[in-house]
Amino acid sequence: MSKPNIAAVGMARTDGQEALGKASPKPCPGQPPSPVPPGDTFGLGSDVSSIQHGILHHLRCSLARAVTLARTHDWWRATCLMAQARILDRFIRTQAVHNKSGARRVYYLSLEYLMGRLLRNNLCNLGILDETTTALAQLGFDIRQILDEEEDMGLGNGGLGRLAACFLDSLATLDYPAVGYGILYEYGLFRQAFDENGRQAETADDWEPDANPWPIRRPEFKQTVPLYGTVEMAYDDSGDLRPRWHYTQALVGIPCDIPIVGHDTGTVNFLRLWEARASNEFDFQLFNEGGYIAAVQQKAVSETISKVLYPKDNTETGKTLRLIQQIFFVSCSLQDLIRRFKRDNQLPDGHAHWDLFPEKVAIQLNDTHPSIAVAELMRLLVDIERLPWETAWGIATRVFAYTNHTLLPEALEKWSVPLFGHILPRHLQIIYEINRRFLQLVEKQWPGDDAKKSALSLIEEGPVKMVRMAHLAVVGSHAVNGVAALHTRLLRESLFADFDRLNPRLIQNKTNGITPRRWLRACNPLLSQLLDGRLGSSAWTKDLGKLRALEPLADDPAFQREFMAVKHANKAHLAKLVHRLCGITIDPNAIFDVQIKRLHEYKRQHLNLLHILTLYRRLLHDPHLDVHPRVFIFGAKAAPGYELAKDIIQAINATAARVNHDPRINGKLKVAYLPDYRVTLAEQIIPAADISEQISTAGKEASGTGNMKLALNGALTIGTLDGANVEILEEVGAENIFIFGKTVEQINELQAQGYNPWDYYNGDEELREVLNWLVSGYFTPATSPHAFDNLRRSLLEHGDPYCVLADYRPYLQAQARADNAYRSSAIWAKKAILNTVRVGKFSSDRTIHEYARDIWCLKPVPVPHS
Repeated sequence: MSKPNIAAVGMARTDGQEALGKASPKPCPGQPPSPVPPGDTFGLGSDVSSIQHGILHHLRCSLARAVTLARTHDWWRATCLMAQARILDRFIRTQAVHNKSGARRVYYLSLEYLMGRLLRNNLCNLGILDETTTALAQLGFDIRQILDEEEDMGLGNGGLGRLAACFLDSLATLDYPAVGYGILYEYGLFRQAFDENGRQAETADDWEPDANPWPIRRPEFKQTVPLYGTVEMAYDDSGDLRPRWHYTQALVGIPCDIPIVGHDTGTVNFLRLWEARASNEFDFQLFNEGGYIAAVQQKAVSETISKVLYPKDNTETGKTLRLIQQIFFVSCSLQDLIRRFKRDNQLPDGHAHWDLFPEKVAIQLNDTHPSIAVAELMRLLVDIERLPWETAWGIATRVFAYTNHTLLPEALEKWSVPLFGHILPRHLQIIYEINRRFLQLVEKQWPGDDAKKSALSLIEEGPVKMVRMAHLAVVGSHAVNGVAALHTRLLRESLFADFDRLNPRLIQNKTNGITPRRWLRACNPLLSQLLDGRLGSSAWTKDLGKLRALEPLADDPAFQREFMAVKHANKAHLAKLVHRLCGITIDPNAIFDVQIKRLHEYKRQHLNLLHILTLYRRLLHDPHLDVHPRVFIFGAKAAPGYELAKDIIQAINATAARVNHDPRINGKLKVAYLPDYRVTLAEQIIPAADISEQISTAGKEASGTGNMKLALNGALTIGTLDGANVEILEEVGAENIFIFGKTVEQINELQAQGYNPWDYYNGDEELREVLNWLVSGYFTPATSPHAFDNLRRSLLEHGDPYCVLADYRPYLQAQARADNAYRSSAIWAKKAILNTVRVGKFSSDRTIHEYARDIWCLKPVPVPHS
């Protein structure tokens, strides 16, 4: 750890103490390095002096730390608070502009937001990264030390949460009024390590939200969420017979706001996250009677709701917790946005102007997790606000829109009717009424077709009736979108085919995107500087399509050398990280072959493993085999209860243990599985990647966004025609991507004919030998020689559901093409450059513009810079 520059700080203290003798707005003695610059009333300037002043002020007056005793973590917190002060100043002005203009807002409901670290991104978007770097350097700190003190926020898991975070960044950058809603989890998904056998081990991801400087608690806006109980019909004060819910438990949601800073704009939106509290946290009478534990039991039980992201749902208790999590954050969010609407849209008689609600409010459901919002809004409008059903339903179907993120029917959430009715009895009544009315429309469209009614119903019949949450989202929304062109086509043709026939205008495409602020500007500063210099500006940061202007330079030998020098520097940096995390020495001159994504069979990390084993076996047979040295880099977590995914992780690590220490192959292959994959790790891997593995079974990946991040940073894709790979192919050109494998149509035809993986196993000697080798005991520990038998069984006896063996040989052929291309530095450099400059379509700014235009009917509301 570097020591702070005491001399510089000491001078700062002296200057500050002298200034105290004069009229000065500074509240604490001894903190500023120099007087607040003239005109900077609140000390929020963007020059080096004001920034240094702010850091020292917060170190002393917010954290109560003396300079000589402060730890690096204290300097990080002080730097965050300096930035937060500038952010909140913009936030207050943003909300004033939005409120004065009566702006229509979009409310984005998502169960997860994979935010990563915020300090660097916030400094970058504020436009003070360079000034803060200098200010910290003058205090004796390398900014990288400070940035490394920050924990990744434990608010998300995979692509769904990272997409939500990118969307928030784009909404603020493009000046769209927006609020994100979610849960402030005390613990993230989990921290991943590997045991002595290379198997995943999970520990709690305690990212310390209470110690994080970014969330701002707003207890004055708390909301109450009812649960359990019974519903009866009773007369209200007007003599009308209405349902009355006698709930027996309630949760209280406390909102915490995380400001979202737009880049090169005055706009700061916010993400509102809910913490769960008991409605009656402490039973004083019970405590006095000696029931000390029971007195706080309700508090402890209630707070589990926001304790953990994605609790296991393979038990009844886990299912209950998941469902309560969903209604908790949805109800809090809807009550909150209704409160905001009623505050600003009242009729002269004091009642809310409900006709304006669809004009002021757009609500986006990010996947099926928040789809209970359809029933909850109806409850709030009908039961609480006393609107007629038809009026309430007209409002609901005008404000809701739903994004689907999966083509896997088993991934679409369903809840058993008994469980659902036990926890949310009023909501179950509302869903049945929605369903009754909806099936009347189905009857008009297809008279007498009971099979069609059964297929479209919100309730799935069977031994245990199930509530189909995706169907609820579709029926309650005015727009449903897929997240890639292929995905949307398959929604129309298969998953939601009957809904599409019922309303051909309902389903539309919005191909996903990524924010170039984090995924190029911030994570790859060397490449950003090169692009800025050649373009003459950094305008591409807000208009990624401007990189197309660099296409002619793809053939320029000088630019190729500069581009590949950046790549080599990033690879050298990653090599140090790999050595620190894995104890493996890797050569930056090797091909860095990267697969970083959630561990799932359909993403086919085990296909990648079969390729590694094939190369390893070939090299053992011929140590002089002409292959370019290659490093295979993995990053992925498996769900704690997903044993086969854990088997795949263990098999990769077991292979790595053999490959990395086998002198017979002369270091031509290395395998590194980096533990605890997260945003911060991705930010260091992606700029260094040469090859991007996007090898999911065609028709299974909705879109993918890792493919976009890697291509933007100059990695070449080896992939199937799945998800957004199809559109990446269209943008970068067939000669700059390595496509292999069966298409969706070919997969469907193969399975319709009766796919038999044994045919591929028996017909390909190399494949057969590799699979047999994997389970031979050579790679497994002596204590568990059959550790990988289940993996082999999944590929053979269990039918290979994701067609790994069918795509094995085409995959090896694509890898050979990539190996051959890499041997020519000029050819590879051109391909890499064209990937970077041609993927402007995949900016989340483009995606958000399309949502705003086609679904939300949202207009930008510019906020002037200070």
